[in-house]
Amino acid sequence: MQSSRQVITLSIGILFSCHVFANDIIGLWKAHDDQAEPTGYIRIMENNDEYIGVIEKGLPSDKKDKICTACKKERKNQKLIGMVMMKGVVAKGGGRYSGPEILDPFSGNTYRVKLQLKDAGQRLLVRGYVGMSLFGRTQEWRRAENGQ
Repeated sequence: MQSSRQVITLSIGILFSCHVFANDIIGLWKAHDDQAEPTGYIRIMENNDEYIGVIEKGLPSDKKDKICTACKKERKNQKLIGMVMMKGVVAKGGGRYSGPEILDPFSGNTYRVKLQLKDAGQRLLVRGYVGMSLFGRTQEWRRAENGQ
């Protein structure tokens, strides 16, 4: 009887931990633009109870030392690889997140951001907006395994 309880408890623990991992934004994501074309890889990490996104690598066709000429202030003419492009993101529950800033490295503009996990954590809907989220656009990022 005691052994059966331990097995059930362990099984529930494993299932719960898998569910939590699958519903977390931490990891490597392949970003896609509005036309579903890949644009690069973003690593989302946790930093002091907030999430940040760092450009980890571009596409094979990109120049190795590509810089953000369109960016403003401290990002102006900085290398894209390694650049923090999303910051201040916090969990809102139910696979939803929001934050004060995401960078569009092609235009150099920054926007507020909302994120929503889909398909058991394999897709991430990323909405950048100004003011109300009604005025924005949504891109889909896909979880990347080993940078594929």
